[in-house]
Amino acid sequence: MAHIQCLSSHVADLIAAGEVVERPASVVKELLENAIDAGASAIVVELEHGGLTYLRVTDNGCGIAPDELPTAFLRHATSKLRCAEDLSAIGTLGFRGEALAAIAAVSRVDIFTRQTGADSGAVLHLEGGVAGEVTETGCPEGTTICVRDLFYNTPARMKFMKKDSAEGAAVGGIVQHLALSHPHISFKLLRDGAEVLHTPGDGKLLSAIYAAMGRDFAMGLLPINGSGGEVTARGFITKPLHGHGTRGRQVFFVNGRFVKSQLLTAALEEAYRNRLLKGKFPGCVVHIDLPPDAVDVNVHPAKTVVKFVSDKAVFDALYYTVRDALDAENKPAAPAPRQESFYQSMTVQQYKEAAAAKDEGKKPLGSYTTRPIAPVSVVEKSALQGEVRDVMPQHAAAPITPAKPIVPFTPAAEEVPAAPAPKAEEPMQQAVSLPAQPAEEVQQTIEEKAAPWRMVGEVLRTYIICEDDSGNLWLIDKHAAHERLRFDALKADPAPLMSQMLLTPLTVSLAAEEYGAVLEHLDTLRRFGFECEDFGGGTVLVRQVPADIRTGDAASTLEELAQKLLLGRIDPEGVRDELLHTMACKSAIKAGMITDKTELAALVEKVQSGEIAYCPHGRPVAVKLTKYEIEKMFKRA
Repeated sequence: MAHIQCLSSHVADLIAAGEVVERPASVVKELLENAIDAGASAIVVELEHGGLTYLRVTDNGCGIAPDELPTAFLRHATSKLRCAEDLSAIGTLGFRGEALAAIAAVSRVDIFTRQTGADSGAVLHLEGGVAGEVTETGCPEGTTICVRDLFYNTPARMKFMKKDSAEGAAVGGIVQHLALSHPHISFKLLRDGAEVLHTPGDGKLLSAIYAAMGRDFAMGLLPINGSGGEVTARGFITKPLHGHGTRGRQVFFVNGRFVKSQLLTAALEEAYRNRLLKGKFPGCVVHIDLPPDAVDVNVHPAKTVVKFVSDKAVFDALYYTVRDALDAENKPAAPAPRQESFYQSMTVQQYKEAAAAKDEGKKPLGSYTTRPIAPVSVVEKSALQGEVRDVMPQHAAAPITPAKPIVPFTPAAEEVPAAPAPKAEEPMQQAVSLPAQPAEEVQQTIEEKAAPWRMVGEVLRTYIICEDDSGNLWLIDKHAAHERLRFDALKADPAPLMSQMLLTPLTVSLAAEEYGAVLEHLDTLRRFGFECEDFGGGTVLVRQVPADIRTGDAASTLEELAQKLLLGRIDPEGVRDELLHTMACKSAIKAGMITDKTELAALVEKVQSGEIAYCPHGRPVAVKLTKYEIEKMFKRA
């Protein structure tokens, strides 16, 4: 058995860094939270190569005293906590005292700082967690931290890093969230020398949303502001008609801290019940404010998960606030006050008499004669008799060519005699002669075409009703059946997926994390018909889409794929099936569409033959009701 011994401080710092610093975005998050706690009103983030080689954060906060600089990089060194009781009332973003120590342990760090009102500043260099000497230097008020060569001394961590574009997008997501949680602070993000985000810092949440999440998202929002007890919910939610294909646009903050909470997501979506299109999700930027002792933020190292003392109070506050805002949006405007008009003071008869007196000498309206419009020919159809007659008015100038008559099938003997020629006095009746055909051949043809089922019709423009020869009733979901049919056809085709070039490139605005997922898998998406490129600011430019995807569905399809890639539900090898699922769903007949009976019959044939049983997502396409089950419902069995 190995002997037990204490780890060296260097190894312990590397282990701690692995818990706090996963990627460049983790570094930016910790440094920005410290800058916010320092009272900064303007923060600039600069990075190169996704933040792996160079990353700098500059703020105009209170700065750090020169003699406290070495202490700031020690583990568990913090200015935010003093005793155990402070843990129950945490009001700052950073409080663990591990961020600077963890960052310095896996990179080369230079920090420049100058306190407000001081004549000069100080600089300190650290490499691998080892600090040098603090020296005096000239610098602006505030703090600037430069992080270079992240993970230079832990090369095993480098293989887990993604492309520079994906790492840069993750940094952009962190800056975006902090800009939305602190609209009174101006945030600027420079990536490889280009400005990709700049918020005004005017204290207006809508201004920050406009700058961070785009104009289209900001223009489809409703404000909310409500409370329940000590819990307050404020911010903006999307209008029901502006739903999104994923939950990526749901952003929640608790006491100014970005969190991921299933409770808040459930409250939001419950308020939208029966208001959104199927498959759409609401977006939001919502701030939840409550007493610090009513929430525990110290349950996750990244501090993105919180625990509430009363889940019900938080749920109710958000649910009722959102529902009230949606109800107010749907409530019709109050009618305008009625204006007194000239005829509201008299009866109809009085008005007619007054008008007649005013127009005395003119011809009364009732004395005018009107020329009747010539009647249109009426076509009487009789499906049972197989006849078509045109009933022409007596004054018609010329006969109209009759429609082709419908001749029903009549089982004949050896031959079907030709119909007699139409008489002159009956110009509108015609008959069509059929070629001679033995009766047994006719009967055989009918038997070959007869199916062991009968399509009754369609209900709710969604479900096909058919009856089989065993007396069973079937309800078939036409969308699910057609979706499976399309998926099987696409998957069976070994040829590469065809793509279509868009005349005008499509700009798709994505949530920060989805944006990073798309940039990381550009090559994979290209192999399956999506030609995308980074357009900056969380936007992707789409030049080509798969041929079977409607242009109007391209944005939602890309959102769905990005969400699946983000959640790790598909790998590059499995993206084909997921893409085919989405393509089949988008190109299939939709519930509510008017569908031709021939198409419905073709779907019934596929289901009744057993070729189709489940949709690509595993849902059944048909439900069977036996004669006994139906009779039992009516108390006949």
